[in-house]
Amino acid sequence: MDAVVKTLKPLHARANSNLAPEHKPTREEAEAAVRVLLRWAGDDPNREGLIDTPKRVVKAYEELFKGYKQDAAEILATVFEDVEGYDDMVLVRDIPFASHCEHHMVPFVGKAHIAYFPSDGVVGLSKLARVVEVFARRLQTQETMTAQITESIDDALRPRGIAVLIEAEHMCMSMRGVQKHGASTITTRFTGLFRDEPAEQARFFTMVRGMK
Repeated sequence: MDAVVKTLKPLHARANSNLAPEHKPTREEAEAAVRVLLRWAGDDPNREGLIDTPKRVVKAYEELFKGYKQDAAEILATVFEDVEGYDDMVLVRDIPFASHCEHHMVPFVGKAHIAYFPSDGVVGLSKLARVVEVFARRLQTQETMTAQITESIDDALRPRGIAVLIEAEHMCMSMRGVQKHGASTITTRFTGLFRDEPAEQARFFTMVRGMK
């Protein structure tokens, strides 16, 4: 199977919102900010159990928000064109992810389901999961994340149709506010055949839900 690397146009600025701020705080400044929050919460950042917490939090943030340093276009750059004429739906479902709400900076956790109809080629299946990770590892809304995943795939493959379904539980609803544990949010985005052909959209839902 031959791989062809295509030259891709830049994604929308919001989808690639990994530009450095005018002044990126130093690690020391970030750790100091965590100590301020600990004091504001009513605890003593100098007690034994919290003395290293600022360092741990900053290190954790590097991992939780590593998506700002990643580019979905690079992940999807390698397209396999030799697929023996295959032109039916490609579906990767049940892609787990964990992200953080940009409004409260608390987690939302769920699964993504992605399908597309190939046009000129396909990408490695793991690449779709990695694209989910790129956008999940940023401060997000579920609605924006759904659109970003769709746009990045469309820019890379120009397929005949894309379907993205994301279902997640938001801790900003279950841990605070209305405190409704177990409530889930579902967002979808359809293009091409999935948008214009109700039968293909129904088949997508059947394959996501009906084959479990």
